Amino acid sequence: MELLRRKQGCAGRLLVLAVVFGWCFGCVRSFGHGGQDSEFTFLLQAGRSECFFQTAAKNGTMEVEYQVIAGAGMDVDFTIISPANIQLISESRRSDGVHVVDATEEGDYQICFDNTFSRFSEKMVFFEIILEGQGGDVGGDEEWAGLEEPDGSLLEYKLEDIRESMDSLHRRLERSRQMQTVLRAFEARDRNLLEDNLWRVSFWSCASVLVMLCVALTQVYTVRKLFDDKRRVCT
Repeated sequence: MELLRRKQGCAGRLLVLAVVFGWCFGCVRSFGHGGQDSEFTFLLQAGRSECFFQTAAKNGTMEVEYQVIAGAGMDVDFTIISPANIQLISESRRSDGVHVVDATEEGDYQICFDNTFSRFSEKMVFFEIILEGQGGDVGGDEEWAGLEEPDGSLLEYKLEDIRESMDSLHRRLERSRQMQTVLRAFEARDRNLLEDNLWRVSFWSCASVLVMLCVALTQVYTVRKLFDDKRRVCT
């Protein structure tokens, strides 16, 4: 009887380890591919507008963050339109923004960027969409369905505790990936701004040096002309 209990305990532990390994593998794959979240960087031409469509489930949450990372003025017009063709959010001439749509409707949301106010300058725009409560998350109930928890006396940890720990780890990893993506966008915008400022500083520095040389040569010529006396002296 004791040998049978030991075999059952070993089998229970192996079963839990197999489930945990499968769940971790799924988390790693979802962390690499970003199933529910999406990010995109595109070039918005001068005098044009671009719209993107994002499908959302009912009673979920959609967070949209955007940044203009390159282009004169560093600003665009931004709007979000619901599946019922209702304008939810509208901003004018902004360089960045973060907006959350709660209790989403089922359907396609329009996320539009407008650069029609600029006739000559194109803009580089980065935006990220984060969906929560949309269903289909990796590590959901279907992976645990049909799994009967063995006798608690044979295991040190319960399946529910392991599941909560894994879910918490997955959420934190996903949030870390999102923050790293946003920080990369900030870094790209700052780099483009610094390069643009470097070009301006270099150009005006060279222009100032040329002006100073011209002024110096003019002063030397003027002083020499003052002491250049060509009159003849009779003796």
